Amino acid sequence: MEEKDTYKTIETPSEETLFKEKNSKFFGYAFPVTTEDDIKFHLDEIKKQHHSARHWCYAYQLGTESITYRANDDGEPNNSAGMPIYGQIQSFDVTNILVIVVRYFGGVKLGVGGLISAYKTSAQLSLEASKIIERTINKTFLIIYDYKNMNKVMRIIKEKNINITNQKLELHCELTISVRKNEAEAVFNSFDNLFEVEIKEV
Repeated sequence: MEEKDTYKTIETPSEETLFKEKNSKFFGYAFPVTTEDDIKFHLDEIKKQHHSARHWCYAYQLGTESITYRANDDGEPNNSAGMPIYGQIQSFDVTNILVIVVRYFGGVKLGVGGLISAYKTSAQLSLEASKIIERTINKTFLIIYDYKNMNKVMRIIKEKNINITNQKLELHCELTISVRKNEAEAVFNSFDNLFEVEIKEV
C-alpha cells in the first residue's frame, strides 16, 4: 500500500462566521498558516479587530508528516474552547491551519457543556466557510552537475515532468526540484544512476 502523500488545507482565509448562543456572540475565522509567525500575526490582527472581546480562543495544526498542534482556551474553563476547536480541525482532516473563535460574553453563563458546543459549532462554521484543497506532500532534492551533463539531466526532468523550484546554471549547475513523496525514490534513483551527476535530499 502506498503511503499517503497528500494533505488537505485551505487556500485563503475563511469569511467571518457568527454563531449566537444565549446573547454570547462567537465570531469564527480560519487561516492558512505554515509557521508560528503566521499564527502570531493572525492572532494579533484579530485581537486588534475585536479589542473589546473577552476571549480569543484558538487551535492550530502545522505540518504534514510530523504534526505540531496547540489548543488555547484563553481564559475559558479548561478544555472548553481550544480542544473543541481543535477537534473540528481533526474532523475536517486539515493541516497548516489556524482557527480562531472570538467570544463576546452576553451576560448569560453557558456552562462548560454550552461552551464546548458553542466553540465546536463556531469552528465548524468557519471551516465550512473555507475552501478546502488537497495538496501533495513533496520532497526536495538538489541536483549538482557540470554544464556538459545538462542534456542528460534535463531529459529526465522532462520525461518525469519534474517541478524545478530553483536553478543556478553556470559551468557548475545546481537544480532544486520538488517531487511528490511517493515518486521521490524513483526520481532519486534516476539521477543517482547518472555518471557525474550528484543528487541529495535537502
